[in-house]
Amino acid sequence: MTQDKKVVLVVDDLPANIGKMAEALGDLYVLKTASSGARALDYLNSEDPPDLVLLDVVMPGLDGHQVCRAIKANPETADIPIIFVTAQDTHEEEILGLRLGAVDYITKPFNPAIVRARVENHLKLKEYQDILKRRSHLDGLTGLPNRRDFDETLAREWKRGQRLGSPLSLLLIDVDHFKNYNDHYGHLKGDDCLRQVSAALAEQGRATDFVGRYGGEEFVALLPHTDLEGAKEVGEKFRRCVATLAIPHEASPVAERVTISLGLATALPSEEQSSASLVQAADEHLYRAKQLGRDRLNSL
Repeated sequence: MTQDKKVVLVVDDLPANIGKMAEALGDLYVLKTASSGARALDYLNSEDPPDLVLLDVVMPGLDGHQVCRAIKANPETADIPIIFVTAQDTHEEEILGLRLGAVDYITKPFNPAIVRARVENHLKLKEYQDILKRRSHLDGLTGLPNRRDFDETLAREWKRGQRLGSPLSLLLIDVDHFKNYNDHYGHLKGDDCLRQVSAALAEQGRATDFVGRYGGEEFVALLPHTDLEGAKEVGEKFRRCVATLAIPHEASPVAERVTISLGLATALPSEEQSSASLVQAADEHLYRAKQLGRDRLNSL
């Protein structure tokens, strides 16, 4: 567990039950509450979802089972642990809850010590799983997010752009004549070159940007809430920062130092087109940048 308090969402239509949970957990976690399934989903779909949900089963309107299905159906919330808390103490009910995706089942009236222990255990397990997931999403050479992480991030940001009506920009970045660099200096030097370039790109990226390794000598930057002109500024900053590294490249016909070419595409995400169209457009612009002589950004 980290030093920051985890956020636990307690969902129950009875204030007395919420009060009992607050007595059991309030000094250990940041507690958020919802008195209905609909309010719970509103909070879960916000920009700051909880780390764990304690979910009553029997509620007016959306019941706990319906809420659980909705949480698990949303890729952005599917990994949040859900513990059902209910007075329905039957094996069939418990089996149903676990099949729906809950991680545990607590019956009312509950023992506060048991609630604390189970919440702590599942938060620790979730944190461990998150660590493993982060490691599986990192590129081994550069330490940047890898292609898998990019694909998942693009899918999320495309949906977010649809929801908010906000533009999304994508930069595909290629180290110019990198094969020549490897042939001339050797693969160890080539690996070191990629690490320097990746560090420079990551340092220049804004807090909301995604900067990752796309594959080989290609990198990618995903820029949420950024229009074409704003993305051009970011792309030119990337190009200049790599030039400033002044990594010698005697085998390049473009310059005596390592340079990059960039393809830029911007879209307003919609259901009528897929996120793949944004990648394809950026790739076409990258190809055009290479045709025009490299060491440049192309977006037209």
